[in-house]
Amino acid sequence: SRIYTDMHKDHAGSDTFRAVALHKMIRLITLATANAGYLNFMGNEFGHPEWVDFPSQQNHFSFKYARRQWSLKYDPDLFYNHLYQFDRQMICLAGETGLFESGHPDLYYIHEDHQIIAFIRKDLFFVFNFHPSHSFSDYHVDAPPGRYRLVLDTDQSRFGGHDRVMPDQVFFTVSESHPSFVQHRLSLYLPSRTALVLKQMP
Repeated sequence: SRIYTDMHKDHAGSDTFRAVALHKMIRLITLATANAGYLNFMGNEFGHPEWVDFPSQQNHFSFKYARRQWSLKYDPDLFYNHLYQFDRQMICLAGETGLFESGHPDLYYIHEDHQIIAFIRKDLFFVFNFHPSHSFSDYHVDAPPGRYRLVLDTDQSRFGGHDRVMPDQVFFTVSESHPSFVQHRLSLYLPSRTALVLKQMP
């Protein structure tokens, strides 16, 4: 299996990048929409390649899988380390912002063909591009009015990504008047299979 052979950053194939990208996005959208907490199975935070199986009659009382290879997450040359670094940053962000104390997320934008979804929870605005191949430049997403700072990007190289978005950017909503309402939108670069977290600024 490629989870054993292709997790070194110097010879990873496209399947590895796809798996790592989706692993981060799925965990982030799960955490961002969770009700009052986030439960992670041990080892999942860095994509552990094996299951936990305690000794029993079914496995002839073997201890082979009664373990976690914690060393994998500390090797900077492996994608396991990138997944671990992302998980730490994601959990820290949720804790620092009191994300789980803020009720449910509010959906602001969804486009099924583009596979993009955006929602806000507390003062964090989440934007996901699940499209496997299309990156979008100057993509307009409905958002509450104001300015936002980029605080988390799944595509950063330290998380196993490609650094396609400039870090620490500040974004401003643009207003467009309609006969019966005013529309506020952000213009964003959304690379394929990535997610951005923007924090509302005072």
